Formats: sequence, structure tokens, C-alpha cells
Amino acid sequence: MSLSQVKRLIKKVDLVLEVVDARDPWGTRSIEVERYAEKLGKPIILVINKSDLVPKEVLAKWKKVLGKKHPVIFLSVAKRLGTRNLWKILRNHAPQKSKNKPVLVAVVGIPNVGKSTLINYLKGSHSVGTSPIPGYTKTTTRLRVSKWLRVYDTPGIVPRLSAEELALRGALRPEALEDPVPAAVKLIELIYKEKPSFLKDLYGIESDNPYQFLEEFAKKRGLLKKGGEPIIEEAARIIIRDWQTGKNNFYLEPEDYGLLEEK
Repeated sequence: MSLSQVKRLIKKVDLVLEVVDARDPWGTRSIEVERYAEKLGKPIILVINKSDLVPKEVLAKWKKVLGKKHPVIFLSVAKRLGTRNLWKILRNHAPQKSKNKPVLVAVVGIPNVGKSTLINYLKGSHSVGTSPIPGYTKTTTRLRVSKWLRVYDTPGIVPRLSAEELALRGALRPEALEDPVPAAVKLIELIYKEKPSFLKDLYGIESDNPYQFLEEFAKKRGLLKKGGEPIIEEAARIIIRDWQTGKNNFYLEPEDYGLLEEK
């Protein structure tokens, strides 16, 4: 979904629910959307989804950072954790309207953060298609959630970033990358830097070189060419896919962005 389309939608709604990934709340925000909504005076609620993948003490630090400007709610919609509080916060921050005029809410965010899953929870049924594949939602849909609430499910907002960065934010599936190795290497390097033993614990592979790690990963998974050469491209796609789907639950903290004092 283009930024201009999102802006047109924000103009006609009363409130914006921005869904981000708890493993990287800062990197999965839509800053331009937030600024535009703020300019129009539209309330914004930050929904930190997939919160079950991150320790509570880390979530508390993110709340300290992100809660300075907007209300923050932590959810794991797929596991129904924290979802009861969502109704409460919606009622508290939705503008008062006349009896016959429902509150209009835009649910926005980059691809694959869980927007449609959130709407399905609100509506109480599987009315909106969901998939772990980034970009699954293709059109903007208005749905009746209750007598007083209507929500717009939107296609993911694709940031103006390189293909590598989009993949690392979950906004571009690894199959769409012409060469997935640079993105996988960047992810591995980031994990090495922030949590050195994480990949060893997750995959049982000990290496301090991203390319060597991909080779060993390919060998371990049997991803080999006829001559026994490891297929590192397919290994790279799996590494990225595991990150996007939550099998790899590596997470970033505010300190990793320099937003708080060092850990």
C-alpha cells in the first residue's frame, strides 16, 4: 500500500492502530504514517504484537521509549495474550461520536506484523485472510466489528528501503530476493553482535563467520548440490524465513538503537 493511499484513509478515520513486531518495534514502525496522523490530530495506539517472543523486562523498556508519545499495548494476538486490554484501550482513546455514527479505525503497519490476525480477534471470526507470507492482504477492507466500531484492514505499508532491509523487517519474503545471502549475512552479523551464542543454541552450529555458518547450516539440512557443495542460497532463505515466522525469536532492545543507556 502506498503512503498516499494510507494518508487518504487516515483522513477519514477517527483513530489509528499501528501494529509493530515486538522483536523489533523501532524498526517495524511506520514513522511517516505516525507523523501524518499526528499532523491531523488523529489518536494513535501502538500495538506491539508477538509479545510472547520477547521477555517482559525488555517489553517494559520498549514501553518506556515508545509510550512517551502514544498509548502502547502489548499483545500476542495469535495466542490471545493481552487481547482483553485492547477493547479497554480502544474505548478509552476513541473519540466520542453520536449514537448512529460508529468509530472508524485504520489498522496499519508494514507487511507481516499481524494486522489481519488482530482484526480477526476483534471481529471474533476468521473474516480476514491471514498468512505468514508478507504482503498477503491485497486490498483495503472495511469491516463491522461491533455496533460502535468499524475497522479498515489495510495491505502492508512497504517502507522505502533496500530489498535486504525489507526482508529483515519481515516485509519481503525471502523467495522474492534475487540473492538472499546478503540479507541472511546481515541478520547473522546482527545476532552475533547482540547475542553471540543465540544461533548456536538455536541451530546447534558454532561459527563466528556468517558465510561459514550458512555453509554448515546447508550441510546439516542436506542442502547440497550433486558434488556435495552446500547450497547457501537456500540456507539463507531458511534463515530469513525462520526469522520472519518467529521460529527464530531473536529480538532487539532499545539500547541496540541507542534509545536508552547501554544494557
